[in-house]
Amino acid sequence: MIITSVKADGFRNLKSVDFIPDEKYNIIVGKNAQGKTNLLEAMWIMTGCKSFRGSKEKDYIALDKNKMLCEICIKDSRRIQKISYELKKGTASVKSLSLNGVKIKGTSGLFDVFKCISFTPDDTEIIKGSPEKRRNFIDMAYSQLNPSSVPHITRHSVIMNQRNALLKGIFQGSSKAEELTAWDRQASKEGAYISYMRHEYIKQLNEVCGRLYSRITGENEILEISYRSNVFRESDFEKPFGNDAVQRYYAKMREMTDYDIKTGCTHTGANRDDIIIKINKCSAKDFGSQGQIKSTALVIKLAQAEIYSHKSREAPAVFLDDVMGELDESRQRLVFDIIKNMQVFITTCNESALLPEIKGRIIRIGNGEII
Repeated sequence: MIITSVKADGFRNLKSVDFIPDEKYNIIVGKNAQGKTNLLEAMWIMTGCKSFRGSKEKDYIALDKNKMLCEICIKDSRRIQKISYELKKGTASVKSLSLNGVKIKGTSGLFDVFKCISFTPDDTEIIKGSPEKRRNFIDMAYSQLNPSSVPHITRHSVIMNQRNALLKGIFQGSSKAEELTAWDRQASKEGAYISYMRHEYIKQLNEVCGRLYSRITGENEILEISYRSNVFRESDFEKPFGNDAVQRYYAKMREMTDYDIKTGCTHTGANRDDIIIKINKCSAKDFGSQGQIKSTALVIKLAQAEIYSHKSREAPAVFLDDVMGELDESRQRLVFDIIKNMQVFITTCNESALLPEIKGRIIRIGNGEII
């Protein structure tokens, strides 16, 4: 998958950006706060995913602008496709999305069109952040491989919000406990699916990450990633997903009903699971050094790219935001080996800090403009 053209105007500080990327390496150079990351983010939102900064849509539009417009063209093995994303200010932001000139509803319609993997300094939160950060990452990574999982993830989120609202109503006396049964049936079906989905992806991730991390540390350290479900045991995942798994999930939810009502939130299920990351058998989150956490986050994102490339006919585009310049030569070479057959966009303050093999288009940015 290749990005063949990029346009952006009014997105944060970007002004009249219009360029044709190199099919291999694109090195975006500029001082801090000039718009390098904004340019990556403007392309990233075309994937259908939320901003990798966690920004809200209203923050996309520059303070001195009334609207923003982003457009990219991408070429896959079959054709060239054009994605346009326009957002206007107002009492309620007006959003217009189109694919090949046809308007679409919601960003989820883009999820199966443009595949991209980003690595930013904030990705260390996958290691040291909350369980929700890790769950969201796994859900997104799996969904890139299997877009059919997106409705399951969306429905589960909606069901959990409804169930938690109902729990509060029961506690306050405005709802009845019997109403939980219908929501628990739905939650069990979607939650069990998501648990099996995550377990499947983490098995692949653990295998690739273990190999890459061993290489990046000169085989001196061992990285292990596993899935901790509060419903299923590891042996349960040896059986194929089916009605037995759904019934086990449902029974576990019903066991916790009284406690859930007392506390007003759901304590059982996929919304409470975690991904355990260990270095040399110790928790990376609790005991990992800053260097180990950075290396682990890098390896996880590289593994995501490798898994996608092996499973799909199309290699993803790769965004490396202010990352390569901080890596020593051995780590840069590992990254280079993984991404050498992909289209890559790299932001840096100093292109001379990159490996000499990384040659391509230099895009200099200043005050939100290509100069």
